[in-house]
Amino acid sequence: MSLLQAIILGIVQGLTEFLPVSSSGHLAIMKNVFHLELDSGLIYDVLLHIATLIAVFVCFWPDIRRLIAEGFRILGDLFCNLGQYVRNLFSMEKRPYRRIVSTSYRRFVMLVIVSTIPTGLMGYLGADLVERAGESMLFVGLALITTAVMLFIADRCAPGTKKPAGVSYLNAAGIGVAQGFATLPGISRSGTTIAACLFSGFDRNFAVKYSFIMSIPAILGAAVLELKDFSAARVPRQEMLYYVAGMVAAMLVGFICIRLVQLLVKNKKFKIFGVYCMIAGALAILFQFGIIG
Repeated sequence: MSLLQAIILGIVQGLTEFLPVSSSGHLAIMKNVFHLELDSGLIYDVLLHIATLIAVFVCFWPDIRRLIAEGFRILGDLFCNLGQYVRNLFSMEKRPYRRIVSTSYRRFVMLVIVSTIPTGLMGYLGADLVERAGESMLFVGLALITTAVMLFIADRCAPGTKKPAGVSYLNAAGIGVAQGFATLPGISRSGTTIAACLFSGFDRNFAVKYSFIMSIPAILGAAVLELKDFSAARVPRQEMLYYVAGMVAAMLVGFICIRLVQLLVKNKKFKIFGVYCMIAGALAILFQFGIIG
């Protein structure tokens, strides 16, 4: 991989990770068109996702900081309740337990956890399928067209009002399943999860925030699964420097795109990306059959 190719892939990742057009689908297309061979397998994909993950932290740090703090407080209250349970077993006076989900941010934490469970299971069980699917331009093209249809429908959703207090755990589980399907190349993660949030009646601003924040454990989990078999010796030092350059490009472009998506979702502009995904999907299918390329 050359430095230029690494930067181009980084820009593509930054653009497509948050815009509802499927980053994995575009990376698969780029690799097939340019015939890129990465000795480290999917390691560069993982590094690019980590770069865009940093952009999420920068954009939503006040919320993420509170979620982390409330997550530790939830653990603390759980241990306190466990201790109280043991004490109540041997005491005549039964003392009350602490309420675990006592604030909006604590409910936010629990909702993200519930969403992460089906995503993790689907990602782990379907890892081989995802890798094989990325090798087929036909599959990627059809998946992009599916994303387009979903975006067209989401754009016509009536405005919702749900924020953490009004979101059910069933809603969260359904959004997690949607994110699980979005591991397939061509199915946009941000587009799928934001659309699922809108279908569930979320407030539009909260739908964007929830979509991006719930991506954190999913991306971290995928990175751990890939990195456990990674050996730095497998990648030349110069190529690692190219990887870093691509990560910087992905992070900067990703930050800009998050802000753009917040504006576009609020103003119901999903149809723009629906048209784009429809065209990109059609071109990928034509490339698969040798009509273009």
